[in-house]
Amino acid sequence: MKLLLDTHVLIWSQEAVASLGPKTQRLLTDDRHELVVSAVSTLEIARLVHLGRLTLKLPIESWTSQAIAALQARSLPVDDSVAREAYALPGEFHKDPADRLLVATARLERATLVTADDAILSYRHVRTRDARA
Repeated sequence: MKLLLDTHVLIWSQEAVASLGPKTQRLLTDDRHELVVSAVSTLEIARLVHLGRLTLKLPIESWTSQAIAALQARSLPVDDSVAREAYALPGEFHKDPADRLLVATARLERATLVTADDAILSYRHVRTRDARA
């Protein structure tokens, strides 16, 4: 199964593992699953660090590359198809552009989005897994 990690799941995986549920912790260490991270998450993390709302153990440049390597994940770019899909999502979805890009990426990559965001978890047009489980 291909798993796209929401930004907070990426952060928790490195900074607050106890925030992840036991099933999610097992999923993230199971070699049978392909882990992917969107460049949107790097943007969100950089924003949080810039605003002083997140402090990382390392400079962001090192932190992101080490986090992705530690998870044996692959980084996905935000390309034109993701940008278009973000505002062509079926049904009702909230306005947060980062969440829209993550959902669009999951849909286009046929990935399950691992998140604790209830708005995303309740959106029936993308496969999700609750990171708290």
